[in-house]
Amino acid sequence: MLLRRRLASSVSCNSLFAKALELQGNSLASRHVSSMQQATRLDSDRSDEEKGEIDWDNLGFGLVPTDYMYVMKCLKDGTFSPGELSRYGNIELSPSAGVLNYGQGVYEGLKAYRKEKGSGFLLFRPDQNAKRMQMSAKRMCMPSPSVNQFVHAVKQTLLANKRWVPPQEKGSLYIRPLLIGSGPILGLAPAPEYTFLIYTSPVGTYFKEGMKPIRLLLEDKIHRSSPGGTGDVKAITNYAPVLKAQIRAKSEGFTDVLYLDSVNKRYIEEVSSCNIFIVKGGEISTPITNGTILPGVTRKSIIEIGRDFGYEVKERPVSVEDLIEADEVFCTGTAVVVAPVSCIKYQGKRYQYKTGDETISTKLYKALTAIQMGLAEDKKGWTVALD
Repeated sequence: MLLRRRLASSVSCNSLFAKALELQGNSLASRHVSSMQQATRLDSDRSDEEKGEIDWDNLGFGLVPTDYMYVMKCLKDGTFSPGELSRYGNIELSPSAGVLNYGQGVYEGLKAYRKEKGSGFLLFRPDQNAKRMQMSAKRMCMPSPSVNQFVHAVKQTLLANKRWVPPQEKGSLYIRPLLIGSGPILGLAPAPEYTFLIYTSPVGTYFKEGMKPIRLLLEDKIHRSSPGGTGDVKAITNYAPVLKAQIRAKSEGFTDVLYLDSVNKRYIEEVSSCNIFIVKGGEISTPITNGTILPGVTRKSIIEIGRDFGYEVKERPVSVEDLIEADEVFCTGTAVVVAPVSCIKYQGKRYQYKTGDETISTKLYKALTAIQMGLAEDKKGWTVALD
């Protein structure tokens, strides 16, 4: 009887969710005005020039708590309540929350940049993160915000924390949306309630090397994902399992770990938290997203920019042999942007790759960041401007 009630609750949440979003869409405009007024009110006691006490020249990639976070609840009937901004701080969860017991949660990551001369801000492709969260949530049996709800929430969180956006070319404001099963559940089943929240942190470069080339260890024992799993979505449970390999790699002087496929153990897939590309004779290749690789927003953008430059860009299986024979190797991701790789160790042997100002990866990096920071015309409509 208890199982039937749980299943009925799960079906109700999923079936009513689409209809609830449609009804919510009619009130989104009024909520937008209300949330804008709230953000203005919360920020009225300080000016945009009152930036956090941070050494912007030495900003790394670590948590710097900002002023506000955004919280929105999804109730049992699948309806998201109006979201609101509140002071950044701890949240209360039941010990039996679905996210704590069964790892039912997904997240996203995107960045906001300060425009030239401090005249407003730019978000980079937030709609793509919204769509990916929907895909991730579906895989994890969770309702998710609509694209409009997601982008609206991101905008309000940015505006409420605008004093924490670093000066141009000093860094960016990292924005972390989370969707978690916050309702209590004992047996294995979807949570009865969900929480969507967003927090932010000013960040610099992801790797301690900064913009210097990184070094990777190619792992052939531990695998990041497997066919039929969740490697192609941004589930929170995808990341802790790689820590063991990552810690070992760093103890040996490497920056991060590159993983092989778990079936053939012959094809490269991803680094711990970013996609990978190789360059050979002017041809750019990246592993095809076949259900075990996350379709990165930066990855997608670099593929388009590369083709705009006239390069042949292929999404295909990339073997260890292809990697060894490559001229260049680089990683892409929201956090790392574009990170050149100078060295990869595999089965005791080190392989060196071309780096520097004349590389294709540097050309792609400059083109992408120019769009992200508003230094080049955005002909693709990728950025969202806020004043």
